[in-house]
Amino acid sequence: MADSILKSKSSDPKQGVYFIGTTPPKQDTDIELVSGIADKLLNRLDEIDYDGLIVYDIQDETSRIDKPRPFPFKYTHDSRLYSKLLHDKCNKPVITYKSVSQRDGNDFSAWLNDAWHQFSVRDIVLVGSPSAEGEIKLSLNDAYSVLEKHNLDFHLGGVTIAERHISKGDEHLRLGNKVQQGCDFFISQAVYNAQATIDLLTRYASQCKADGVKPKRIVLTFSPCGSAKTLEFIEWLGISVPEATKLRILESENPLKESLLINRNNFEQILQACLPLNIPFGLNIESLTNRKEEIDAAILLFKLLKATLDLKLAESQI
Repeated sequence: MADSILKSKSSDPKQGVYFIGTTPPKQDTDIELVSGIADKLLNRLDEIDYDGLIVYDIQDETSRIDKPRPFPFKYTHDSRLYSKLLHDKCNKPVITYKSVSQRDGNDFSAWLNDAWHQFSVRDIVLVGSPSAEGEIKLSLNDAYSVLEKHNLDFHLGGVTIAERHISKGDEHLRLGNKVQQGCDFFISQAVYNAQATIDLLTRYASQCKADGVKPKRIVLTFSPCGSAKTLEFIEWLGISVPEATKLRILESENPLKESLLINRNNFEQILQACLPLNIPFGLNIESLTNRKEEIDAAILLFKLLKATLDLKLAESQI
């Protein structure tokens, strides 16, 4: 794959980076159809100016929560395969997620080898087990150790979850530990609680200052919500949605439009509070469902939020 946009833009807080998040098609989709699905996605993205794509590795998270999953879990095609397909078609960097807990160190080592040589993957984000329940064959820390022993120069990112900071108050320390283990950037879970994100980022910047290091780039994820079912799924995923936000969406005549306005407002609040902290920011927009109206809304949300970040970055340089 092309050199990482994130790597080439390095840690310059004056530049934003812009991504679209997607999931591989379901595992039972014929491989010929997978190529057509990739084409359809990229055709949709023709009208926007984005730096690259993020391909998630979907895992069954039923061990994390007692409530039934609002949309049934289905296995998808290999994230590496879909990443390579998208990269070959659009020639933009693709960040590939990998869930590490299901297989042991040897299997993960083989996965890394094939990812690099067979699928030309260069940018990866490793994800640990969704909960402490069930069998964990490889912890996230152990996965980082396996990666360190490889002589393959992956550009490594991590996940950051503001909701964990609400409950445990130590997410900024997790970020610091992940940086020591090789992470060069972070991608957030979808943001619906601006204050939780502001608290985390402010604490992280403060810790970086105390440690005498520069903050790593934080790519903030946003997603539209057009129905009660999607909102239920958002909360099932562990995303914090304040009560007032829920009511605004559910009681609106146009929930999807309302969610876009909420996302923009949340992003503006975060930038106002956190741009002065010299954290380099990025943006990732995803649709959490395959409903056409929510996918279309994600493109519109991308335009809105990219314009917002570009403007705020320009203003900060005056």
